[in-house]
Amino acid sequence: MAKLKNIVKQLSENDYKLIYDSLLESNADKSAYLLKALRERQLSDSKIMTELEVTPNAYYTLRSRLNIRIEEHLVQQMESPRTDILRKVANLNEVLFTKKRTISLTTLKKLEKELIDYDLASELTVIYKSLKKLNINSPEHFHYSQLYNRHVAYMLAVDKAEDLLVNYFKKYGNYYFSHDATERLGLILLLKEMQNVAKLYDSHRLYVFHSCMLIFHRLFVEPDDHFQEEGESTEDVFAQVQKIFDTYQLDPLYYHLNLLFEFLKVEYYDHYKVYRQLEKHFEEVNDAAVNLLVNYSSYTFPSRFLLTKLDRHLRMGTKKDMVAENEGLFADEEPDFLDIPHHTVCTVYKALGFYYAERFEDAAKILNSLLSDVSLKKYPFIQIEVKAILSLQYCMLRDFELFNQYSSSAQRQIRLLEKEECNNVLLFLKILKIATSEAKKDKANKISAVIPKFHAEQVEYFSPTFLIKMDEKFVDHLAEIDSQQADE
Repeated sequence: MAKLKNIVKQLSENDYKLIYDSLLESNADKSAYLLKALRERQLSDSKIMTELEVTPNAYYTLRSRLNIRIEEHLVQQMESPRTDILRKVANLNEVLFTKKRTISLTTLKKLEKELIDYDLASELTVIYKSLKKLNINSPEHFHYSQLYNRHVAYMLAVDKAEDLLVNYFKKYGNYYFSHDATERLGLILLLKEMQNVAKLYDSHRLYVFHSCMLIFHRLFVEPDDHFQEEGESTEDVFAQVQKIFDTYQLDPLYYHLNLLFEFLKVEYYDHYKVYRQLEKHFEEVNDAAVNLLVNYSSYTFPSRFLLTKLDRHLRMGTKKDMVAENEGLFADEEPDFLDIPHHTVCTVYKALGFYYAERFEDAAKILNSLLSDVSLKKYPFIQIEVKAILSLQYCMLRDFELFNQYSSSAQRQIRLLEKEECNNVLLFLKILKIATSEAKKDKANKISAVIPKFHAEQVEYFSPTFLIKMDEKFVDHLAEIDSQQADE
């Protein structure tokens, strides 16, 4: 909320009035009221919710939409020289066919300088192609031919870098769901290829693309602290990227990638448990979480933020707020069943929100939908994990028939895999078996004795069972199950 308040306070009077009037014209009265309250009045969130007569969930959605509306307005109001340059390049033939050669050359040289400043390789090739033609009888022809060839190659390098990013994060999803050594090697090779492409040219754009991959790789693929000793430290990379963003403030891609690097900062400080620094960046990312989850999969693996968000809820004791938040976060969700890793993480996160609100039936319904909507056969470890979490919901619901069905199914799959990686699930199911057993004596202590063994397991792939907080309340809930079963 702090970020939105600061933005509203810093709006110019003209921008504030334009946004406020546009909200009223589009009948967004509540958004207009919220904007005015943040601008002119010192009200708490609870007071604003009371005056608007909205639930916390509706307020969260209202706040997010107002934030998006302000950002859209600010982008539209930008006086963008970049746009003007692109328009001039598009109309270049008008100059070449109607102006004298001297004027054409002067215009082209001016556009060349401006395009170099904005690192627009594709448009520069148009300029150098024209300069080649105009200098066909001049010694300068060779010079511009070389520049043309170089910028065609550079343009292809930028395209290559973006393709590498897309392929890297698609492969990361497969790696995160399988912890396959071949997938990991593929990620390492993609990073090396990106490094080689970035070294070809002294380009801030290639540097930014390389940084997107490098920071994420250091955190989630090769998280050895000594890895950072090779080349720049992560802190230095963040500083250099921010310097680039500050220099090219009107670059529309950098405007959007700023959110990506705020997300990476959140993940960086979470990785090193520097929570005070994490909080400085969390609200900005959280306010734009809908946008991050929907539109940034070509540049990162955005659903990792949900796991950091869940960890923060558990750490701060706010896990019961998840359901209200999630209704706003996923209000306009368009599930992509083809992107199985991203969809699965989002679905499990929603289910755990219901679990921590003790709405076990809703959690079970979501997890069942996940198993029917996508095929997890390619990711057997994840399928087993989801079935284990689903077993927990039925255990809490005292539906012992469905509990036995899913827990037995998970155990059968583990036996077929003959893998030791699933030992954490076996221990998790052992805890649930103790809870549902007929033996009543010392049940809480038996469950508590298994929990340290469970936490001692090391799992590198996505593991929902480790997202269950096994505290005293968890043990007490499970220990009560048998007596209630007996009463039935």
